[in-house]
Amino acid sequence: MGVLSFEALASKVTKSFDLKFLEGSVIGFDAAYFLGTIPKDFLLSALGGSPLGLESTISDTITGLQAAGLTLHFVFDGLDCGAKNDPFASSTHRAQLNHNAFTLYETNHAEQAIQIFKTADNTNADFTAFSEILKKTLHEHRVPFTVAPYSALAQLVSYERHPSQFVDAIFGPPELFCFGVDRLITKFETHPAAPKHPSFLWIDKQDCLAELGNVPNHIFIDALMLAGSSLLDTFPPLLSLATYRKGNTIRSAVDIILSCNGSVSRVCAQYASEPAVKGVYLDQYKMATTRIRHQAVLTAEGDVETSDKEHAPDDAHVCIGLRLPDELYMYLSRAMLRPRVPNWLASGNIYVIEPLTGGDGRSYQDLVRTQLEPLRRQALSLLSEPMHRYYHGRDITTKLWFDPNYEGKFNMKEVTSPRGSLSKWNVKNDLIAGVTTEHLPPGTLSFAVLSLAHPEFAARTVTPKPKAGSEPLKYRNEIFANAVWRLLQLRGYVNEQHQLTAWGKILEAALSASGTRKDQEEAVFLAVELMRFGLVSPDTMFVGYDGAPKNGSDIDRRNCMLVSRVACFGKIRHQSKGYSGPLSRHLLAYQSIVSNVHASLRDLVEMNLAAMFLEGLVDRDRDDWVDISLGLPFYQEHSCALGVLTINYLDDLCAYPDPNSADVRNEVRTKGQNWIQKSDFNGSLDDALQLWDAVYAGVKAAGAEVKDTKMWGEVNAWLSERR
Repeated sequence: MGVLSFEALASKVTKSFDLKFLEGSVIGFDAAYFLGTIPKDFLLSALGGSPLGLESTISDTITGLQAAGLTLHFVFDGLDCGAKNDPFASSTHRAQLNHNAFTLYETNHAEQAIQIFKTADNTNADFTAFSEILKKTLHEHRVPFTVAPYSALAQLVSYERHPSQFVDAIFGPPELFCFGVDRLITKFETHPAAPKHPSFLWIDKQDCLAELGNVPNHIFIDALMLAGSSLLDTFPPLLSLATYRKGNTIRSAVDIILSCNGSVSRVCAQYASEPAVKGVYLDQYKMATTRIRHQAVLTAEGDVETSDKEHAPDDAHVCIGLRLPDELYMYLSRAMLRPRVPNWLASGNIYVIEPLTGGDGRSYQDLVRTQLEPLRRQALSLLSEPMHRYYHGRDITTKLWFDPNYEGKFNMKEVTSPRGSLSKWNVKNDLIAGVTTEHLPPGTLSFAVLSLAHPEFAARTVTPKPKAGSEPLKYRNEIFANAVWRLLQLRGYVNEQHQLTAWGKILEAALSASGTRKDQEEAVFLAVELMRFGLVSPDTMFVGYDGAPKNGSDIDRRNCMLVSRVACFGKIRHQSKGYSGPLSRHLLAYQSIVSNVHASLRDLVEMNLAAMFLEGLVDRDRDDWVDISLGLPFYQEHSCALGVLTINYLDDLCAYPDPNSADVRNEVRTKGQNWIQKSDFNGSLDDALQLWDAVYAGVKAAGAEVKDTKMWGEVNAWLSERR
């Protein structure tokens, strides 16, 4: 986020040096800040999912820094620190920007719309998708990184202060000054458009103090705090010109503190007449300063330790967060697990934030409030069961952005544990190798489902939990296969005898007809999941949303909508560059539904993995933590771009007198390449059609399990003439 209004001060104190001065140095990078400086797709918030060109941009940046002789070490944020004042504010703001941008786009004001989409991207409410891409790219470049127990900033400062000085300098936001650093790097200029010699920009704290009139260090730090950042919300009077006419600048924050004899307590007392200050802000300030002084960090030995522990208050956990087992912090630090579900357990809160668009749709709200709640509880149960008994009775509250009065409160004792029913998945490599093929490797969804289609093999996978002293699962293939099989059982595709259920056979039929790429089989799995939720249909889910089919008859528009929604599960073939092409608010809203199911499935597969390790079922003496994470399904979600491509092709066909003509189809395919120039339009369209075929194969196998099978047949016949 950065300190608000710091730019004015930074412009006066920032210095530029030749990058050669850092040659041979180890630079610690705050991952979130780094991602904020990387150029991204202008239309990211209009498509959802992961940025199409982010991996190549990160790769180029890393290569440039390494070529300059720098050694890099990235640090990611871990668990959230303490309670959030307003966990929904950022996502709600971004959704409003998106609404404004789409309104301009739909009224033919594309240039203005793009500028607002860019603003929405810069106020990204959730860096999760970006962070996972960054971790993957760093791993491919063999750049070391750590996930901090909580704050990446605190972890970086501990690295710099360590007697061995693990990092020589830190690249990050001005909040680092609050943690006690003396100087920080704010920018690297290594790209081709940079000056003749690559350079870096840096700020020295002493220059900041001098620029502000040689104020004491503690006044400067308090000014940064009151100005507003990721550490503490802005002091409300600074945001009100009626109250404080000078506005929110670092200079203004300094002046307001000095006017009260350097005391934030007196500042709050002076403005106690304001509701947002009285009895509220001072407590928030004190909690923020406690988090900074006594943050938990990883030591060189791998332990989690509270900073300045001797002076930490007894209730520091109220400010920082509930302490989790050290073993779990280790898995987080190695990026085998993501912080999402551990955050729920530590904080006792599940926040369902507003999506990019579509959050007002009844289908979306029912999904996140009711249909996904059992999955969230299962994920928490898988994580908490192997832990201390305290967590077995943890109270959890689900809070929804669209219903402030809703509190889905439950106690973990009320959740039926799946642990016992999953205990017979301990299949070793010798059995797995017997059904492994080149196109069916362990860890893939296809392997997990199609291998169990053979009843004899499925019966042999019923394996008891190993006794104490016996050899645990060791090989990566064993971990992959057992984790995914457990996911299948949790989702009802496999019973306790490890035989495919009715829905398992539907999934088998669909996967048998799908492509073999990881993204293709994940798309099929998502489609079947959403079918079970009743959300793969042409029904009107988002009233008044533009971007739906417009041409042809009602039947044409119905068919086009269903095929395009199915395409939203897939991945567009696109260059590693930003997207440029048509948009659809309607399909972005549908992608919000897909995204939530995708995230829930990843939660389950990760918590299966966590449970296996925490229970001692897997050998912990290893160093392939990131490879394990990357090898499991649903690592990275995709945008709605393939759905947009498909809807434009099919809808444009319907504008012609004979949409089934081969000449017309070829003409529209040719036009399509001009619509989305950086894509492989024909290859992407063929992928969408193959995805449809796979999903339709599942529908045909479903029988009475799926409603409107007749309608699906009609759509398939209609589509067969438009390929």
